[in-house]
Amino acid sequence: MMDSIRRTILTTGAAATAMAAAPRVFAQQAGQGATTMGTYEKGNVRIHFEEAGSGFPLLLIAGGGLNSTISGFTSTISPFDPIAEFKGKYRCIAADLRNANAGQSSGPLEIERPWDSYTDDHLGLMDHLGIDKFMVLGFCIGGPFIWNLLKRAPDRVVAAVLAQPSGSRPELRDFFYDGNMKNWGPELVKRRPDLTMETVDKFLTRMYRTDPDFVFTVTRDFVRNCETPVLILPDDVPAHPYAVAMEAAMLAPKAEVSMFPWKEPKERIPLAVRQIHSFLRAHRPAST
Repeated sequence: MMDSIRRTILTTGAAATAMAAAPRVFAQQAGQGATTMGTYEKGNVRIHFEEAGSGFPLLLIAGGGLNSTISGFTSTISPFDPIAEFKGKYRCIAADLRNANAGQSSGPLEIERPWDSYTDDHLGLMDHLGIDKFMVLGFCIGGPFIWNLLKRAPDRVVAAVLAQPSGSRPELRDFFYDGNMKNWGPELVKRRPDLTMETVDKFLTRMYRTDPDFVFTVTRDFVRNCETPVLILPDDVPAHPYAVAMEAAMLAPKAEVSMFPWKEPKERIPLAVRQIHSFLRAHRPAST
């Protein structure tokens, strides 16, 4: 049973943070730092990434599930473009997910460690760029990725924002497995003659069916003991269960949560973005 007092604190804290945030233009104007592209390679893994802006590093993870790409930030799947919004204050870094069908990143399907293989790419990219400590903002599948980053590199992630995070619904345990077997997997196999649907099945089974609970990558005990500040912006669609997002917010000792709903009506999105700005500013190291 969730603590009713903590629920009240979280709800009122979200409103207070949003109201206290200084007014600002919803999207940054063009010309605040050119975007640069690059490639990070390690063995048979090749990751396409982009950078924009300057300041304390902010890793950005697009939504779109296993088809997460940088271009997703400017598509209809993203409520707002975080690169445009945050490059005026931060060194924004984003990458195409390994083997996303519309992306430029590639690598093997590591059947025994699917979630960790993607976290390897995130941490490897930071190492490649010479970045030790950073903040992270992720949409959708970025939620499980962020929890895994907090588990794997707790001393490196200063603060994290989980926007419309994905999670496991008890009544839809095979939602992600079924969707990826129908869409992501067949397209990947068409592009990659070295892969088969049998391999995809094993990969997705390990990723989404072996332990299909909560946020996929960590346990409730981990979240309960996680000391990293997190801001959670819940959603409520099949892929982004409200109950899971709020349970994580209630468990994490340094969690903040946004208003809900924050994407509808669309006039609420700038308010949520201001809360993200306020949260990042509050936890950015003082030396930057």
